[in-house]
Amino acid sequence: MLSAFSGILLTTEAVVTEAMHFVGGQAKGAEVLAEFLDDAQIGIRDCFAPEQLRAAARLMGRYTDTPMDFADATLVLLAEETGLDKIVTLDELGFRTYRRHGSRRFRLVLDMIQ
Repeated sequence: MLSAFSGILLTTEAVVTEAMHFVGGQAKGAEVLAEFLDDAQIGIRDCFAPEQLRAAARLMGRYTDTPMDFADATLVLLAEETGLDKIVTLDELGFRTYRRHGSRRFRLVLDMIQ
């Protein structure tokens, strides 16, 4: 999938933390993830500054019925900051519900390649 992709790939520190948690119980899971992030040249953005934490908390409060976790909130904020609207995620329900700047939908990459 990534071999045909041209563009930039971005994520947040919160997403990497969550992914490391999910793969941490697997032999070499964390190493494989770290190598993937490096090999794919995925940019990892900071998301732990106080103003970012407050913005993420506000978004999480807005989407309590979905619900939205912290990692998802940081991705929405990153999309708002960069203007990007395509997202690779397994959380289809969340990212079909979440909106950038309150009204703009995300385009799910996995939908585009099926």
